[in-house]
Amino acid sequence: MAEFKISFQKTLTHEGGHVNDPDDLGKETYKGISRANHKNWSGWSCIDKYKANSGFPSILDKDIELQKQVELFYLYEFWLPLKADQIQNQISADSIFDFAVNSGIKTTVLIVQSVVGTKTDGIIGEQTLKKLNSLDFGYFQPAFTVAKIDHYISIIQKRPTNKKYLYGWIIRSLEYHS
Repeated sequence: MAEFKISFQKTLTHEGGHVNDPDDLGKETYKGISRANHKNWSGWSCIDKYKANSGFPSILDKDIELQKQVELFYLYEFWLPLKADQIQNQISADSIFDFAVNSGIKTTVLIVQSVVGTKTDGIIGEQTLKKLNSLDFGYFQPAFTVAKIDHYISIIQKRPTNKKYLYGWIIRSLEYHS
């Protein structure tokens, strides 16, 4: 079964540190946690305290408690709702988790369900997990990667300012293979 810490570390390599890109609908983010989407996350009060310090934002990475809050956020907000610990293939779990962090759980689950051929209800349940775990990785992962890229292209069609993210999104999507 897949391990959270492996997926978490891989995803953090994509999420960076503190960013406040005016073109990003998530606005201010820290390690991929968007203030716009997760305004009640406990880590924001810690981050706000550091903003007046001369070492901001690099000083954030040295705060051990803040790093624990980031890890717990991803565990409870993404990993557990995805039931990713029940995914047998670690690379598939990594890819699904990473995409959920970037695109949301419901979007991710709908795409996974579409690829594996189960009812597309956006809820990861027993049937979806059973089908995912029974599929050949050599089929699932390429099909899921293409679906992710297709999703990103649809985002750009709706919001052309996101075009600047496309290359990074494609590279990120292609990273998960055997």
